[in-house]
Amino acid sequence: MKLRLLLTSALFLFAQVPTMQAQETVDVAKITCQQIIGELLATPSHDVVMWLSGYYNGKRNSMTINIQTIKNDEEKVRLYCYHNLDMTILDAIKNVLGDK
Repeated sequence: MKLRLLLTSALFLFAQVPTMQAQETVDVAKITCQQIIGELLATPSHDVVMWLSGYYNGKRNSMTINIQTIKNDEEKVRLYCYHNLDMTILDAIKNVLGDK
């Protein structure tokens, strides 16, 4: 009986220990259009798009965002990517949006 209680207690103890998740890094320069279109990244594509938006706004010293502009630009880049699956997402953004 004591052994069963001890094993049950140990099981509950280990079940309550939160699992640690590995830190994940992504080299944005290597992300292809195919990975974005096919949702093949471990990180959700939406998170990558938001990061890219912040990156390009930072390069332009723009501290404001327009959510509708982000959505429209994302649609333009996705459409371009459908026809250029092997291109990196950074090159697709440069080709579609330029330096605006």
